[in-house]
Amino acid sequence: MAVPTQFAYRTSKNLGAVDAAPVYRPLPGFTRPEGNLRCCVYSPCGRYFAWASPERVTVADASIGHVITTLPAENVFELGFSPLGSFIITWQRPSKDDNGDAVKNLKVWTVLEGENPGIEADEHTVVGRFVQKSQTGWNLQYTFDERYCARVVTNEIQFYESQDLGTVWNKLRVEGVSDFAVSPGKNHSIAVFVPERKGQPAAVKVYNVPQFDGPVSQKNFFKGDKVQLKWNNEGTTLIVLAQTEVDKSGKSYYGETTLYLLSANGGFDSRIELDKDGPIHDVTWSPNSKEFGVVYGYMPAKTTIFDTRAKATHSFALGPRNTIIFSPHGRFVLVAGFGNLAGQMDIYDLEKNYQKICTIEASNASVCEWSPDGKHILTATTSPRLRVDNGVRIWHVGGGLMYNENLQELYHVTWRPQSPTMHPIEDPLHPVPTPHASALEYLGTVKTPSKPAGAYRPPGARGQVTPLAFKREDEGGAAYVSNGSLSLGIGVNGFGKPRKREVPGAELAPEEGDGTTNTAADGDEQLSKAALKNKKKREAKKAKDAAEKAAGLTPAPEKSLPGAFPSPSRSPERRDRKGHERNRSRGYVEPRPHSKPDRRDAKRARDQQQQQPHLKTPPAPTPAPTPTSKSNGVPPPLKATRKESPPQPDVTVTSPGTPSQDKKTRALLKKLRAIDDLKMRRAGGEKLEGTQIKKMDTEEEVRKELEALGWNE
Repeated sequence: MAVPTQFAYRTSKNLGAVDAAPVYRPLPGFTRPEGNLRCCVYSPCGRYFAWASPERVTVADASIGHVITTLPAENVFELGFSPLGSFIITWQRPSKDDNGDAVKNLKVWTVLEGENPGIEADEHTVVGRFVQKSQTGWNLQYTFDERYCARVVTNEIQFYESQDLGTVWNKLRVEGVSDFAVSPGKNHSIAVFVPERKGQPAAVKVYNVPQFDGPVSQKNFFKGDKVQLKWNNEGTTLIVLAQTEVDKSGKSYYGETTLYLLSANGGFDSRIELDKDGPIHDVTWSPNSKEFGVVYGYMPAKTTIFDTRAKATHSFALGPRNTIIFSPHGRFVLVAGFGNLAGQMDIYDLEKNYQKICTIEASNASVCEWSPDGKHILTATTSPRLRVDNGVRIWHVGGGLMYNENLQELYHVTWRPQSPTMHPIEDPLHPVPTPHASALEYLGTVKTPSKPAGAYRPPGARGQVTPLAFKREDEGGAAYVSNGSLSLGIGVNGFGKPRKREVPGAELAPEEGDGTTNTAADGDEQLSKAALKNKKKREAKKAKDAAEKAAGLTPAPEKSLPGAFPSPSRSPERRDRKGHERNRSRGYVEPRPHSKPDRRDAKRARDQQQQQPHLKTPPAPTPAPTPTSKSNGVPPPLKATRKESPPQPDVTVTSPGTPSQDKKTRALLKKLRAIDDLKMRRAGGEKLEGTQIKKMDTEEEVRKELEALGWNE
């Protein structure tokens, strides 16, 4: 009989260990502890199982469930084991002693079973003590053989021999180092990360232990505030997932992500080019250390398998997915969508040309792990993400539910680590095992919907074909395109009316590059009702004034006091509203000496010329001379002396060029000034980007366009 797999779980009230396939029963000999249990963990070798209570830490034999030993450590919040299970590490919350000094809250203990002569079962040796304030990255990192361990401090990585943690064995001095990862392979390599600082790019460097004279491999890059360092099982290649806190392009609220690949011997390093825009959701190595999978892009995301040279070997169908996990033997790969997605899991057989085996519906799952035998998948809904429907479910790789257990406030669940050699490779699909009674009971309570509900459709859209704009990309719809703008006025994925920048009530300028001006009909269609009404009034007034001037019906100006001139700061319409010169004809235009021409008058004249080019303002009639008295030649007295108005000027305006040409000329001149500025910057020794150099190469084309528009320097 094959060795059964095992998993353990922790709830708010107790802790349990269960033998899974093929027996599905609680672990014999294991007494379930009760109370407030803060954490539990298996050793990487699978030999021990430990948990922490407020009073102590208990270590049990994972095979039979018997308690081996206890550690006198109170209020432990984190537990960890060394790779071979020789040491157990505990972390307590930071505190200070009576003198105000920080207490050494990170302790490394030897796991003693009372086998050594002269050592009692309840005696323990603390190998090392450290002050560790941060709970993130709290644990020591060991080499695969437990020969060395390392921890990060300010500007350096300190190495210790595992049996003597009181003395620093060696130091790797790296200015600004913030994270590191020890290789799990047999080559004793270490990767360190230095974030961006003072304009310098971020860097990931790989060193061989203990040759710290220089890195054997290095990659510099920008857009790297923090990283995830992922070694393959052999420790020969490293994946660097870099992430920024803020996306400066405005396309995402969660920063930008980039992916790099480095070899441990320095023979290869490259950025992994992804052919779909969007964030990188997940990246995972295959157990064979020869390929890895990446889930990336805006939803529906794309999943691709790459080799160790960053070349894509296979791409799966698009879908709402954000997780990829390889089976322990590397035969199957699971591509799923958890979190805010529906929880669908697709299983593919890599040995049969990536053939899809099944799709499993695991809604609300927050934990997903392959079993060590490579035949089963564990999913669980845990608190505090979701406080209802907590429980553990085990699925067969063929898609069937094998086991179900509902639990109250489930906080943690994990498989017991076992070597793949304990579970030889067989045909996992045949024969299909018999489900446990709990699975059959659960399936009996699940109601299968008779008809898929689908998305809501309003009554007016029912019975019609769904527009492409409302379909996902994997359903034949348009691909999602992010323009980095949060404005709702721009059309998104084929729907939504684009908006132009315009001034309310103003006439629209012609499109750039059109070469023609908009007609009155085109402008009227885009004006509001109030603006259209005002425009019609202006046109009627202009037509009436032009007709009166053409017929010579312009009346004489009204008499005014000597030396009185109309205010040059007010238009005739505003002077009429104030009560001045009420008898003046609406067609009369008073000249304004000693003042600059008004822009509004020039615009009115230009509009009149464009709308009625056949009309031209005639000169005003010359006034008759004032009669004199025949008796003495003295002119008769006047009641009020008024200044004779000079002849009316010709207000016909001829524009040197169309507005579109002027606008294009200004844009080209602006581009030319930018090119000159780039030349000066390059002459000053500044290193320009590729896009800036390309812009400088367009100088000759810009000058030719300016000459074609009639512009000369």
